[in-house]
Amino acid sequence: MTTVQIGLPLPVLSKDWSAPTESNNTLTAATDRNIEPVGPHFLAHARRKRHKRTFSEDDRIQAQTNVKKVEDEDAGEISEPEDPLMLSRDAKDWKGQDHYAVLGLSKYRYKATEDQIKRAHRKKVLKHHPDKKAAAGGTEDDSFFKCIQKATEILSDPVKRRQFDSCDENADVEPPSKKETQKGNFYKLWGKVFEAEGRFSKNQPVPKLGNDKSTKEDVEHFYNFWYNFDSWRSFEYQDEDVPDDNENRDQKRHVERKNQNARRKKKTEDTARLRKLVDDALALDERIKKFRQAEHAQKNKKRLEKEAAAKREAEEAAKAKEEEAKLKAEQEIAEKAAKADGKKAKEAAKNAAKKNKRVVRGATKEANYFHSGGAASAAQIDSALNDTDLIITKIDSEELAALTAKLNGKKDLAEIKQIFLDEIKTLVSAGKLKEGEAKSLA
Repeated sequence: MTTVQIGLPLPVLSKDWSAPTESNNTLTAATDRNIEPVGPHFLAHARRKRHKRTFSEDDRIQAQTNVKKVEDEDAGEISEPEDPLMLSRDAKDWKGQDHYAVLGLSKYRYKATEDQIKRAHRKKVLKHHPDKKAAAGGTEDDSFFKCIQKATEILSDPVKRRQFDSCDENADVEPPSKKETQKGNFYKLWGKVFEAEGRFSKNQPVPKLGNDKSTKEDVEHFYNFWYNFDSWRSFEYQDEDVPDDNENRDQKRHVERKNQNARRKKKTEDTARLRKLVDDALALDERIKKFRQAEHAQKNKKRLEKEAAAKREAEEAAKAKEEEAKLKAEQEIAEKAAKADGKKAKEAAKNAAKKNKRVVRGATKEANYFHSGGAASAAQIDSALNDTDLIITKIDSEELAALTAKLNGKKDLAEIKQIFLDEIKTLVSAGKLKEGEAKSLA
């Protein structure tokens, strides 16, 4: 410890100050005052007198009282049985010790707060301090006490504590077996696994596993998070100690490279381990199967709807084609019937025309070929028939039928001839015949 002297100026004297003279250097008379003894030292003196204890006895009993007081204050929170093997550990093997177990924080581990670490340290020191053991008549072995101090040193330093937490296998939760998962404890068992693994995530908060009522979006977000897990986990705590000998630099570099390669290998193995863990959870997650079944059902529904629509369209097309074929067949039948009817009508008209022509020609014969004086000569017959055929060729079937109707039943020559003359007159008026062209009826 060094002493630093600070030079300060003396206070300024007042104007009315004067140096003391020899006359006022005399001592005043003594005054009696009543003093009441107080303070921790007097209380300790009084306690020793009252209980008739020596200094060492009183210190030992007070230490025990303080330990019990601390234990009572931390009872239930920082309290766990101490393993005899742990108490006999070699302090030099500090890397192999469980720092949380040394301080009695096994159930908290990486969740332990700074205050809990401080109180746990205080409790362990009061219980295992070498002086306390010596006062109690025990050995002065301070090996476990050094373990306590090392554990506190590691867990009180954020960097060193993170390095230790990175390799703390006692905080890991083993993934459940397939048989255990099938008993209906999937969310409970795997939730603890992912909670333990989530302590290494750079991205916080870590999504929860959820339950059977979780939405598809939540489940997909959960597994996407873990398949893209960004871990801060490192393995410096397990490094081989680098020699402090400055003269052997090559050996120091060799150890450092060896440590770096070991870290990379462990990091790769840990990434593969975590990937397999997520794959196993995904394979056992009933929600994934449920979502796939729902998607499959939805796809099947769309496919069935599409097939049904296509079937309806095909049926409608087939029905339309059938209707079209039916209409075409009916049309063909109707056309055939109409054609047949037309043919029949045409045949009937043709037959009627032939009959009517015969009637007209017969009327010419009945009118003696339009000759009134005895039997007509061959020339007169030819002329009359030619004129009759000329009239027939100049009129249509309806006009022929009308002419036939006029001639039916007529026997009188003059009357028949007059009917033909009226027909010729009509044809001449219509421009179908020329005047005097029918010579036998001129």
